[in-house]
Amino acid sequence: MKNLKIKSARASFDLSQEQLADKVGVTRQTIGMIEAGKFNPSLQLCIAICKALGKTLNDIFWEDDYNER
Repeated sequence: MKNLKIKSARASFDLSQEQLADKVGVTRQTIGMIEAGKFNPSLQLCIAICKALGKTLNDIFWEDDYNER
């Protein structure tokens, strides 16, 4: 499942994938794979991404569709 919340939050700060990757200590490809839903980040990386984007874990990683099942 794609993570459009990261992409949206990143765009709101006008950050490229590479800039966010630099802030959290991973490669641009890692951020791209997370956004594409092809990589499940560790909790530590999730927290780093949230801190870099000024968001909570719920803001970025909670899947709303669970409530629709």
